[in-house]
Amino acid sequence: MRVVSGSAKGRPLKSVPGSGTRPTTDKVKEAVFSMIGPYFEGGSTLDLFAGTGGLGIEALSRGMDSAVFVDMEPQSIDTVRANLKATRLEEKAEVYRNDAGRALSAMEKRGRSFDLVFLDPPYRLKHGDELMLAMAQKGLLNKEAVIVLEHESAYGYPEDISGFYRLRQAVYGETTISIYQYEAARSEETKSGEGGTDESTN
Repeated sequence: MRVVSGSAKGRPLKSVPGSGTRPTTDKVKEAVFSMIGPYFEGGSTLDLFAGTGGLGIEALSRGMDSAVFVDMEPQSIDTVRANLKATRLEEKAEVYRNDAGRALSAMEKRGRSFDLVFLDPPYRLKHGDELMLAMAQKGLLNKEAVIVLEHESAYGYPEDISGFYRLRQAVYGETTISIYQYEAARSEETKSGEGGTDESTN
Protein backbone atom coordinates (compact mmCIF):
# COMPACT_ATOMS: atom_id res chain seq x y z
CA MET A 1 0.00 0.00 0.00
CA ARG A 2 1.08 3.55 -0.63
CA VAL A 3 -0.19 7.12 -0.66
CA VAL A 4 -1.67 7.58 -4.11
CA SER A 5 -1.48 11.36 -4.56
CA GLY A 6 -0.77 14.70 -2.91
CA SER A 7 2.04 15.90 -0.65
CA ALA A 8 2.93 12.38 0.52
CA LYS A 9 2.50 10.73 -2.89
CA GLY A 10 4.30 7.42 -3.28
CA ARG A 11 5.18 6.95 0.39
CA PRO A 12 4.64 3.34 1.47
CA LEU A 13 2.16 2.51 4.23
CA LYS A 14 2.56 -0.34 6.69
CA SER A 15 -0.14 -2.98 7.06
CA VAL A 16 -1.56 -3.99 10.42
CA PRO A 17 0.13 -7.23 11.56
CA GLY A 18 -2.10 -10.30 11.37
CA SER A 19 -5.19 -10.86 9.26
CA GLY A 20 -7.91 -9.17 11.32
CA THR A 21 -7.78 -5.87 9.42
CA ARG A 22 -8.97 -5.46 5.83
CA PRO A 23 -7.05 -2.55 4.27
CA THR A 24 -8.63 -0.56 1.45
CA THR A 25 -6.66 -1.36 -1.70
CA ASP A 26 -4.88 1.39 -3.62
CA LYS A 27 -7.26 0.80 -6.55
CA VAL A 28 -10.35 1.35 -4.40
CA LYS A 29 -8.73 4.26 -2.57
CA GLU A 30 -7.98 6.02 -5.84
CA ALA A 31 -11.55 5.41 -6.99
CA VAL A 32 -12.94 6.86 -3.76
CA PHE A 33 -11.06 10.11 -4.17
CA SER A 34 -11.93 10.40 -7.84
CA MET A 35 -15.59 10.29 -6.76
CA ILE A 36 -15.47 12.67 -3.78
CA GLY A 37 -13.01 15.14 -5.29
CA PRO A 38 -9.34 14.50 -6.02
CA TYR A 39 -8.02 17.37 -3.87
CA PHE A 40 -9.26 19.51 -0.99
CA GLU A 41 -8.88 23.09 0.16
CA GLY A 42 -8.87 22.40 3.88
CA GLY A 43 -11.44 20.79 6.13
CA SER A 44 -11.52 18.18 8.87
CA THR A 45 -11.58 14.40 8.48
CA LEU A 46 -12.68 11.53 10.71
CA ASP A 47 -11.38 8.01 10.01
CA LEU A 48 -13.56 6.07 12.45
CA PHE A 49 -12.38 2.48 11.84
CA ALA A 50 -8.88 3.56 10.90
CA GLY A 51 -7.06 0.24 10.47
CA THR A 52 -3.84 1.36 8.77
CA GLY A 53 -5.05 4.97 8.58
CA GLY A 54 -4.72 4.83 4.80
CA LEU A 55 -7.92 6.71 3.95
CA GLY A 56 -7.43 9.53 6.45
CA ILE A 57 -3.76 9.85 5.50
CA GLU A 58 -4.70 10.04 1.82
CA ALA A 59 -7.16 12.85 2.65
CA LEU A 60 -4.45 14.77 4.54
CA SER A 61 -2.02 14.27 1.67
CA ARG A 62 -4.62 15.70 -0.72
CA GLY A 63 -5.20 18.88 1.26
CA MET A 64 -7.41 18.31 4.30
CA ASP A 65 -6.29 20.40 7.30
CA SER A 66 -6.70 17.83 10.05
CA ALA A 67 -7.77 14.27 10.76
CA VAL A 68 -8.89 12.21 13.73
CA PHE A 69 -8.11 8.48 13.61
CA VAL A 70 -10.00 6.03 15.82
CA ASP A 71 -9.62 2.28 16.20
CA MET A 72 -10.15 -0.29 18.94
CA GLU A 73 -7.11 -2.44 18.20
CA PRO A 74 -3.72 -1.55 19.71
CA GLN A 75 -1.90 -2.88 16.64
CA SER A 76 -3.97 -0.61 14.40
CA ILE A 77 -3.19 2.41 16.57
CA ASP A 78 0.55 1.62 16.40
CA THR A 79 0.30 1.21 12.62
CA VAL A 80 -1.56 4.51 12.16
CA ARG A 81 1.09 6.33 14.20
CA ALA A 82 3.89 4.72 12.19
CA ASN A 83 2.22 5.62 8.89
CA LEU A 84 1.64 9.21 9.98
CA LYS A 85 5.31 9.49 10.91
CA ALA A 86 6.40 7.97 7.59
CA THR A 87 4.25 10.45 5.66
CA ARG A 88 5.27 13.39 7.90
CA LEU A 89 1.65 14.20 8.69
CA GLU A 90 1.71 13.70 12.49
CA GLU A 91 1.14 17.37 13.25
CA LYS A 92 -2.19 17.33 11.43
CA ALA A 93 -3.51 14.22 13.16
CA GLU A 94 -5.00 12.98 16.42
CA VAL A 95 -5.06 9.24 17.11
CA TYR A 96 -7.31 7.57 19.69
CA ARG A 97 -7.87 4.00 20.79
CA ASN A 98 -11.60 3.67 21.42
CA ASP A 99 -14.72 2.01 20.05
CA ALA A 100 -16.82 3.96 17.60
CA GLY A 101 -19.72 4.79 19.92
CA ARG A 102 -17.56 6.07 22.78
CA ALA A 103 -15.38 7.99 20.36
CA LEU A 104 -18.40 9.83 18.92
CA SER A 105 -19.59 10.76 22.42
CA ALA A 106 -16.11 12.01 23.35
CA MET A 107 -15.93 14.16 20.23
CA GLU A 108 -19.39 15.57 20.93
CA LYS A 109 -18.19 16.72 24.36
CA ARG A 110 -15.18 18.37 22.74
CA GLY A 111 -17.33 20.19 20.19
CA ARG A 112 -15.68 18.58 17.18
CA SER A 113 -17.22 18.55 13.70
CA PHE A 114 -16.12 17.10 10.39
CA ASP A 115 -16.39 17.70 6.65
CA LEU A 116 -15.35 14.21 5.52
CA VAL A 117 -15.90 10.91 7.33
CA PHE A 118 -14.60 7.46 6.44
CA LEU A 119 -16.63 4.53 7.76
CA ASP A 120 -15.08 1.14 7.11
CA PRO A 121 -16.43 -1.07 9.91
CA PRO A 122 -15.76 -4.81 9.97
CA TYR A 123 -18.08 -6.47 7.48
CA ARG A 124 -19.79 -8.43 10.26
CA LEU A 125 -21.15 -5.12 11.58
CA LYS A 126 -24.08 -3.71 9.61
CA HIS A 127 -24.53 -0.45 11.49
CA GLY A 128 -23.03 2.15 9.18
CA ASP A 129 -26.39 3.91 8.91
CA GLU A 130 -26.78 3.95 12.71
CA LEU A 131 -23.37 5.58 13.06
CA MET A 132 -24.26 8.21 10.47
CA LEU A 133 -27.46 9.07 12.35
CA ALA A 134 -25.55 9.21 15.64
CA MET A 135 -23.02 11.64 14.15
CA ALA A 136 -25.84 13.89 12.94
CA GLN A 137 -27.62 13.78 16.30
CA LYS A 138 -24.41 14.67 18.13
CA GLY A 139 -23.68 17.63 15.86
CA LEU A 140 -20.45 16.11 14.54
CA LEU A 141 -21.11 16.86 10.87
CA ASN A 142 -20.65 20.17 9.12
CA LYS A 143 -23.15 21.23 6.49
CA GLU A 144 -22.89 19.06 3.37
CA ALA A 145 -20.37 16.74 5.01
CA VAL A 146 -19.48 13.70 2.92
CA ILE A 147 -19.59 10.17 4.34
CA VAL A 148 -17.65 7.39 2.61
CA LEU A 149 -19.13 4.07 3.71
CA GLU A 150 -17.26 0.91 2.72
CA HIS A 151 -19.20 -2.34 3.06
CA GLU A 152 -19.50 -5.81 1.62
CA SER A 153 -21.29 -5.95 -1.71
CA ALA A 154 -23.72 -8.58 -0.44
CA TYR A 155 -25.21 -6.03 1.96
CA GLY A 156 -27.01 -2.91 0.78
CA TYR A 157 -27.72 0.34 2.61
CA PRO A 158 -30.71 2.54 1.70
CA GLU A 159 -30.29 5.21 -0.94
CA ASP A 160 -31.65 7.77 1.53
CA ILE A 161 -31.00 7.73 5.26
CA SER A 162 -32.73 10.41 7.32
CA GLY A 163 -30.72 13.59 6.73
CA PHE A 164 -28.40 11.89 4.21
CA TYR A 165 -28.70 11.05 0.53
CA ARG A 166 -26.45 8.86 -1.57
CA LEU A 167 -24.35 10.67 -4.13
CA ARG A 168 -22.57 7.73 -5.71
CA GLN A 169 -22.09 4.01 -5.33
CA ALA A 170 -19.41 1.82 -6.88
CA VAL A 171 -18.89 -1.93 -6.69
CA TYR A 172 -15.43 -3.52 -6.66
CA GLY A 173 -15.90 -7.26 -6.35
CA GLU A 174 -16.77 -8.02 -2.72
CA THR A 175 -16.36 -4.38 -1.70
CA THR A 176 -18.89 -1.59 -2.28
CA ILE A 177 -18.32 2.10 -1.70
CA SER A 178 -21.44 4.15 -0.92
CA ILE A 179 -20.94 7.91 -0.72
CA TYR A 180 -23.49 9.97 1.16
CA GLN A 181 -23.90 13.69 1.74
CA TYR A 182 -25.33 15.17 4.91
CA GLU A 183 -28.20 17.59 4.39
CA ALA A 184 -30.17 17.84 7.61
CA ALA A 185 -32.85 20.10 6.15
CA ARG A 186 -33.67 17.64 3.39
CA SER A 187 -37.26 16.57 4.00
CA GLU A 188 -38.91 13.26 3.27
CA GLU A 189 -41.21 14.99 0.76
CA THR A 190 -38.37 16.36 -1.35
CA LYS A 191 -36.31 13.20 -1.55
CA SER A 192 -36.20 12.27 -5.20
CA GLY A 193 -33.71 9.43 -5.45
CA GLU A 194 -30.71 11.42 -6.68
CA GLY A 195 -28.12 8.75 -5.90
CA GLY A 196 -26.64 7.18 -9.00
CA THR A 197 -24.91 3.83 -9.27
CA ASP A 198 -21.64 3.07 -10.98
CA GLU A 199 -20.53 -0.53 -11.19
CA SER A 200 -16.93 -1.53 -11.63
CA THR A 201 -15.30 -4.91 -11.60
CA ASN A 202 -11.86 -6.10 -10.69
